[in-house]
Amino acid sequence: MGRIKQLSKHLINQIAAGEVIERPASVVKELVENSIDAGATKISIEITNECRNIRVADNGSGIHPDDILLAFSKHATSKIKNEEDLFDIDTLGFRGEALSSIISIAKLSCTTRTKDFDNGTKVTCENSEVKQVPIGCAVGTIMDVKDLFYNIPARLKFLRNPNTEFSYIQEIVQALAIIHPDISIELKKNGKTILKTTAQGDLKRNLKEIFSNTVTDNLKEVLKTDDLAGLKIYGFVSTPDFTRSSKKDYHIYINSRTVKCPTFQKAIDMAYRDLMANGKYPFVVLNLEMPTSDVDVNVHPSKKEVRYKNVNQVFNFIMAGVLGGLTNFKEVPRETPSPNYYPTPEDDKPKESNVLDMFSGQEPPQNTSRPSLYIAGQQEKPLDVFYNKGKDEMYVPENFEVKHNFNQTANANQAQFFNTTEQSPEPEDIIVGQYKNTYILIELEDGLEIVDQHIAEERYNYEKLKSEKEVASQLLFISDILHVSSTEAAIIKENLDKFERFGYGIEFTSDNELTFRKVPQLLAKVNPKEILTDILENIEGDIDGLEEHILKTTACKASVKAGEKLSLWKMQEIIKKWRTTKMPYTCPHGRPINKIIPHKELASWFQRNG
Repeated sequence: MGRIKQLSKHLINQIAAGEVIERPASVVKELVENSIDAGATKISIEITNECRNIRVADNGSGIHPDDILLAFSKHATSKIKNEEDLFDIDTLGFRGEALSSIISIAKLSCTTRTKDFDNGTKVTCENSEVKQVPIGCAVGTIMDVKDLFYNIPARLKFLRNPNTEFSYIQEIVQALAIIHPDISIELKKNGKTILKTTAQGDLKRNLKEIFSNTVTDNLKEVLKTDDLAGLKIYGFVSTPDFTRSSKKDYHIYINSRTVKCPTFQKAIDMAYRDLMANGKYPFVVLNLEMPTSDVDVNVHPSKKEVRYKNVNQVFNFIMAGVLGGLTNFKEVPRETPSPNYYPTPEDDKPKESNVLDMFSGQEPPQNTSRPSLYIAGQQEKPLDVFYNKGKDEMYVPENFEVKHNFNQTANANQAQFFNTTEQSPEPEDIIVGQYKNTYILIELEDGLEIVDQHIAEERYNYEKLKSEKEVASQLLFISDILHVSSTEAAIIKENLDKFERFGYGIEFTSDNELTFRKVPQLLAKVNPKEILTDILENIEGDIDGLEEHILKTTACKASVKAGEKLSLWKMQEIIKKWRTTKMPYTCPHGRPINKIIPHKELASWFQRNG
């Protein structure tokens, strides 16, 4: 082995570049993130020469002329100052490695000017050598990278074809454009505009510009806050009947930083677990805002991996936020968090409190018709007990059962607090009839709705069974003896309590023989052997999901079948119950429940205008 010697500055930068700059997309990411950190409201990215020439121009704050040479040296940054700052990062970049890495593997020129100077500065960099000259230019920064990897032929060989490399660039720019609706971002390839946003400041409009109306028309808004924990999640998720074949459309962010987070993804998957078929995934755009001190982004040079101080809290918060969006929960956004408040008298102080807006900035109505609040296990109390006069706040423990007791003169804003969506009884659906004894046809004001009768009732039964603490059972005077394998017998014996939870009473008459003492009332007419066979067949090795399989099978077997002729009254009952479900999109197995054919589309079939 040879003697130890100090590596040159240029070689050190090239080694570091291997971690920071993997491909052209890495250069784009670092430069665009610098533009965002500089407060730019307009960013232009131009890609040429098979993705080896990259130009990023912005109207941000620019670089001070006295700092320009330092900006291209290793570990030089304006974004952190000491060790403590690593645990309180609120910028996209902070390592101070990107520019020094780029100039070691590409030829770069930088033109920049701050608002405090009449003239700007231009620097040219090659082989880690930097030269500086004054120049006239607008406020902002232009980074012009040419001949990427020109001095590392080995790295150049490992690049994919230009179209593939550009797809990585497009993915990076799209991810940054999505979460910054207040910034106009344009991406060009060989002079042709591929992506452009117009900085309208609205996330949904931004998504419409980047994707299409087809996507935005199938989105539900997510908004959930926890002022005590400093958590807020907002964005959009697709309805369960609008699916993707992969998780590529999981656009997830933490404090507006693109991340690849298993915890975040798992929370989304759990929210959709009984709403989509296997192998199908939603379209998701979600940003989790949280205290920077509670999340560590200094895990990997790519800054995409994160660690949480309280991972369970984050997981549950994200899942609750997604479920809230899917169930049409609407939270009134607040501009600033309210100070902590606990109701008086002391006897009524909750152990855990939650901030909820009630009167939207208005004093409570001065009348005797006050809504009341029912708390499980306690006496009913008027809302005044929990209302902090003058601060427009209400605190209710999260685990308390809330029921409303409005009369006709109650204030409408009070109804919003209880998240009541039905202000008046909904008119009954106009049932046209039944098609193939399987689909219920409903006349809508602007079209025709087709509903699968079995799936609609299955969704209602599933949610009803899931919400019930005790499922009503039907005793069986006579039940056949069922034979099961040793493996199946072991599973059933270990999980008798789960069967009991959903109304099944099972007794073993021998090691491999059992009989049903009772079944859920909904299934009084169904053969127990058929139920048990379905449950055991669908486990497929997932013993931990046995309770879910019991629930799904029970809901399915209790529902009307496809091909079953229904009376008008029965059709009306199925539709009315289905309309009340929290997740009226798909059955527990992920199959879509309904399809609406717009009236205009129907009319066009017959060449009518409407």
